[in-house]
Amino acid sequence: MALDVAALRTRFPALAQGFAYFDGPGGTQTPVQVAEAVARTMTGPLSNRGLVSPSERNAEQAVADFRAAYADLLAVPPNGIVHGRSATQLTYDFSRHLAKDWRAGDEIVLSRLDHDANVRPWIQAAGRAGVTVRWIGIDPATTELDLGSYERALSPRTRLVAVTAASNVLGTVPPVRRIADLAHAVGALVYVDGVHYAAHHLVDVPALGADLFVCSPYKFLGPHCAVLAAAPGTLEALAPDKLLPSTNAVPERFEFGTLPYELLAGATAAVDFLARMDGAAGPAGESRRQRLARSLRSLHEHENALRSRLATGLGTLGDAVTVHAKAAQRTPTVLMTLRGRGAREAQAHLAARGVVAPAGSFYAHEAFAALRLDDPALRVGLAPYNDEEDVDRLLDGLATFL
Repeated sequence: MALDVAALRTRFPALAQGFAYFDGPGGTQTPVQVAEAVARTMTGPLSNRGLVSPSERNAEQAVADFRAAYADLLAVPPNGIVHGRSATQLTYDFSRHLAKDWRAGDEIVLSRLDHDANVRPWIQAAGRAGVTVRWIGIDPATTELDLGSYERALSPRTRLVAVTAASNVLGTVPPVRRIADLAHAVGALVYVDGVHYAAHHLVDVPALGADLFVCSPYKFLGPHCAVLAAAPGTLEALAPDKLLPSTNAVPERFEFGTLPYELLAGATAAVDFLARMDGAAGPAGESRRQRLARSLRSLHEHENALRSRLATGLGTLGDAVTVHAKAAQRTPTVLMTLRGRGAREAQAHLAARGVVAPAGSFYAHEAFAALRLDDPALRVGLAPYNDEEDVDRLLDGLATFL
């Protein structure tokens, strides 16, 4: 079923200001249902978790609902869902957890395609443990990962492979399952940064072959927090540093301090919004996972149509625009540079015309260096609430700038 984008847009109060937002890869706008869930939980009543008072039970329910929602979204059991403040924070935490078992002479493999949040924590942990860092390169001709370099980087000493499921600047979607299978064949764990991927695809963590998978709800209409998903047995094998009185149960032993119950409720509401985004009633007894699959198929069709419209329009601008995303499989995210013009100038020009398209390198330090990309570049990322008028306004703004 096609998305009713006009109806969908009425759920986003920010759109009433008249701007066209193409900054979704950095964080989407928020539907009113998510904000209402946050406010409703905060005014609850609410207190620390427990089963005695209504305020305690409300906190307990917020946690249970959050774990159930992200279990449905990511296809792992609820006790495999860990809350975090951000994907960066979770990756730093788990780099320390995993590195406890690393020894000098061990190796890890990182990707030049990744956001620095899935690079620097591992490099720093490896440096402390005396572990060698090896790299998966990027093929400049295709902006795909160079799988030959990956196979050369693997060895029986490899302990971890960290890779993105989708580049936050190029949109490249690498073959994560193939990468995971090769890693598992040498006994390595696979840590997948799914922050950009989860905004555009229905995630199946086991099918991807990820041992640990991280994503951020604020990239797909939710509040600012993050989620790590894993098989409970994988989490059981890791021993984090924690306070003595805190529980040793999984996944709670990885969550430090009191949880932000209101953000958990907002993150749950975002999953429910995604599941109902296409407006279809669906058959009786349909699960939330089934609703998500149908709704995200509709989203995929909508975003692909807009991406095609954008590509056609950029093509009319000739060699004044260089589009750097070339991968066969990619998200609707376009990184571009402008001949003889600065990306920050373009950003300001577009903003004055009601179009939000940011300039920068977006923490993709390794990708910019490997592909010798100009910094900053202009990034355009499509989100569920974008429509054809948004795309045309962007193209008109670029045409007047160039």
